Amino acid sequence: MKNILRLTAFLASFFAFSSIVAQTTIKGSVKDNQGPLVGASIYIEGTTSGTQTDINGNFEFITEQNGNHTLAISYIGYIDIKKDVTLNGTAIDLGQVQLESNAIGMEEMTVIASIGKDRETPVAMSTVNAEELALSNNGNELPEALNTTPAVYATKSGGGFGDSRISIRGFDQRNVAVLINGVPVNDMENGWVYWSNWAGIGDAISTIQVQRGLGASKLAINSVGGTMNIITKTTDAQKGGSFELSATDYGKRKALLSLSSGKLDNGWAFSFVGSRTEGQSYVDGTYIDAWSYFGSIAKEINENHMLQLTIIGAPQKHGQRDDSQFSAQSYKQIDQVGRKYNPNWGYAKGEFLNERNNYYHKPQTALNWYWNINEKSYLNTSAYISTGKGGGSGILGRDPIKYGPGQNEMGQRDWDRAIAINDTSSAGAYLIMRNSVNNHFWTGLLSTFKHELSSNLKLIAGIDGRYYKGEHYREVRDLLGADYWEDSVTPEAKVGDRIAYDNDGTVFYTGLFGQLEYTNDDISAYIAASGANTQYGRTDRYNYARGRGELEAEKVNQIGYNAKAGLNYNIDKHHNVFASGGIYSRAPFHNFVYINYSNTVNPEISNENITAAEFGYGYTHNKFNVKINGYYTNWADKWTRANITDVNTGDRSTIYFQGLDELHVGGELEATYKATKDLEIGVFGSVGNWTYTKDANVTIFDDERNPIGEGVIYSKDLKVGDAPQQQFGAKFQYTIMRNVTLGGSYVRNEELYASFDPATRQDPNDRAQSYKLDGFGMTNGFVRFRFPVGTSTGSFTLNANNIFDVHYAQEGWDNAISDANGDRNHGRDNFVGFWGWGRNFNFALKLNF
Repeated sequence: MKNILRLTAFLASFFAFSSIVAQTTIKGSVKDNQGPLVGASIYIEGTTSGTQTDINGNFEFITEQNGNHTLAISYIGYIDIKKDVTLNGTAIDLGQVQLESNAIGMEEMTVIASIGKDRETPVAMSTVNAEELALSNNGNELPEALNTTPAVYATKSGGGFGDSRISIRGFDQRNVAVLINGVPVNDMENGWVYWSNWAGIGDAISTIQVQRGLGASKLAINSVGGTMNIITKTTDAQKGGSFELSATDYGKRKALLSLSSGKLDNGWAFSFVGSRTEGQSYVDGTYIDAWSYFGSIAKEINENHMLQLTIIGAPQKHGQRDDSQFSAQSYKQIDQVGRKYNPNWGYAKGEFLNERNNYYHKPQTALNWYWNINEKSYLNTSAYISTGKGGGSGILGRDPIKYGPGQNEMGQRDWDRAIAINDTSSAGAYLIMRNSVNNHFWTGLLSTFKHELSSNLKLIAGIDGRYYKGEHYREVRDLLGADYWEDSVTPEAKVGDRIAYDNDGTVFYTGLFGQLEYTNDDISAYIAASGANTQYGRTDRYNYARGRGELEAEKVNQIGYNAKAGLNYNIDKHHNVFASGGIYSRAPFHNFVYINYSNTVNPEISNENITAAEFGYGYTHNKFNVKINGYYTNWADKWTRANITDVNTGDRSTIYFQGLDELHVGGELEATYKATKDLEIGVFGSVGNWTYTKDANVTIFDDERNPIGEGVIYSKDLKVGDAPQQQFGAKFQYTIMRNVTLGGSYVRNEELYASFDPATRQDPNDRAQSYKLDGFGMTNGFVRFRFPVGTSTGSFTLNANNIFDVHYAQEGWDNAISDANGDRNHGRDNFVGFWGWGRNFNFALKLNF
């Protein structure tokens, strides 16, 4: 009897143990209507069992759970799928699971924005999705999210909130086209991008795609180096929201709220993202006081028509460190004062006062109309309007404090000295704070028509119209204790009075574009062209008041165009090659049309000309993906403006010239490897050779803005500065039990030459390269822990930047001076720059509902 009982107990234990450890294999693949989705989450709800899809959208994992459960499949920006499954040790093959976009109108938006596709669009490109942004870039500026892509270099510049900048293939952001939902946002007068104006857009991003080179956009835009294509959220089809709190260890705090109504029965849908950021930035004296908002409303009128209204804005003000060489530090100085040092602030009668303050609000509203004309024809149209108001502050002075109030014993601005000097003046202020105001009005229409000529051939054509008016003036911000400021137009200027300059610049751009696309199973090819007329205008109220010319300048029209073509060939399911090339005749920026800060039209105005070509190879496999490409970009007839000093007399003059031609050639690599179901590793790198190709002849103007002679700029074979010509790095992401994700990146930058003004190269014997900064490597990392919150989820994320606290100069200027023999020294002692931030942390807590 005892033996029977023992046998019964043994069998019961055996079967109980077998049921506990029964292992079920679950596999399948996840895609959308464009192709595989990489990094989609598949998991058993309420457990730690799960995985993510690999490079080809495939997944497989083993779970020891048993019984009836719910299997969830999710990917940011898509509607979750949930399936009831019975886990009993029998393998489950889900086959191909297709997710539907959670973003209403997203597919139509990508047509307007010219988003490229792997193994189809023949351009070099890298894509970062919202999940990657959220994991790796908390606490950093938006452009810095792209530092782990080849040939991209983003820095914080002076270090103020939103003062970052980006370059691609050695071209700064004046020559990098930045598009938000297909709409160009580079300043229409000078091409710059002011990231503080878009400080909140990172909260509402769906995807950022960097297209290096001329890119896939059909528009005639500033894409000499590349295109930064930002796609925001549209309107979520799922109801829900989230709330997030984050803070840095140096004092910046942020609260973020996201809400969505989901798609309602009447065809309406609403989404909103808003944030509040305040506190201190890393650099001394750089405070933050910012809001941001993103709203989207969509209405499906019927199966053929949909309207979508979006609005983006970020009202903000923040303290800055002057991002010019006048506030940069030498190696010797930085050792004394540290990398947080900011010479632009101090105390005035005991109260904090920073001379550099930026304040701006630039809301952009867009109304998109998506029309399915028939089965073969589509029309997507975006009408947008933007009004910007604000500016930045600085100082104006005259002897004895013309260049500022000096520094006190703490190395800060000695405002009390300036106030004391002003108090004793009977002739107005010796030093004031001024605002440089830059208001603008910008509106445009971008319409794209797509027609399927056959099953393989598509025609895309459209119009791109933009009108811009910028209002620029200086005004008195603070008299620093004086009664008035002496100005040549306003003799006793008080706070709010306009001084120094007062003018408007206008740009009216009208363009047409067209593209033919051919695709079959193996080949995709395109040929595209665009043409546009740019009309410039200028109104000068300040100089007109002084009797120096007519109020209205002569209108100037300039035709620009581009033409490009490309082909991608999929050799088989693993290998593909591509090649593309084009020419671009770009109308010059506004300040080269009207020269010498006046209504004088440049008599030699002509276009800049860019020729570009690239080729590439791709390999895609189950666990491994690699892209290799080479490029050639020749930028000829480049316009440059500079101030020069006569080496014999010391007189300063202004020059405007073409001929400072640049040649940028190089190669790029990007690869990812899915080592295990939970570990993904990536490597990337770029090697470039960017040089000025010849010496330039220039015309020299005197102080009265009259041409007085000719000169030569000796620039041939000098390296282009301001971005590293060699980069390499690696990154990884590792998921532990589905709830914990670790990740990190390392980026090494070499061959970074200091910025320099080529106009200073007036000596034919001065052929030395500008100062080359020390190479440096940056290591960043993050850890995220997910946890259940009722029927939803939450997460805690810790980001660590510059983990090893590397001390490095990220950018700067070669301030070469002549030695006793008259030779110019381009060495370390004459370099000034800005240093990268030290080790810092960001903490974020997010709750979904």
